[in-house]
Amino acid sequence: MATRKPVAASKKVQVPTKTQVTAKTNSAVPKKASIKPTQVKAAPAKKPAPVPPKAVVAKPAEKKVVAPKPSKPKVKLVRDSFTMPKLEYAAIDVLKERAAKLARPVKKSELLRAGIKLLSALDDKALLAAVNAVPTIKTGRPGKN
Repeated sequence: MATRKPVAASKKVQVPTKTQVTAKTNSAVPKKASIKPTQVKAAPAKKPAPVPPKAVVAKPAEKKVVAPKPSKPKVKLVRDSFTMPKLEYAAIDVLKERAAKLARPVKKSELLRAGIKLLSALDDKALLAAVNAVPTIKTGRPGKN
């Protein structure tokens, strides 16, 4: 067989057909041609996606300067449970309904925290009077009666 010269990168490689090989050599041809192209076609480069034109936005005449809010330190929360008489517990529901009618729905914990704030604002004599008005109950979980 004749040797081939390397093909330049810009030219296409042409693989001879079965009949061309037999015509040139006049010899027996194997069933599969063993001639391989020397150049592999490169994949075409991808085009970048078109960029849509920017929309024209009207700018406001004045820019409002907003001062950054001072960051509050994260308050650590404590979860607790307590026992209270049913009548006092029902009073929480009554207070929640009253607040909802005043267009300010509240949660049970908000009511309890508000009560603590009010008690904290009392002087010593008023605080003792409020605490003495509440009867002492046995602590712990109630029995299964």
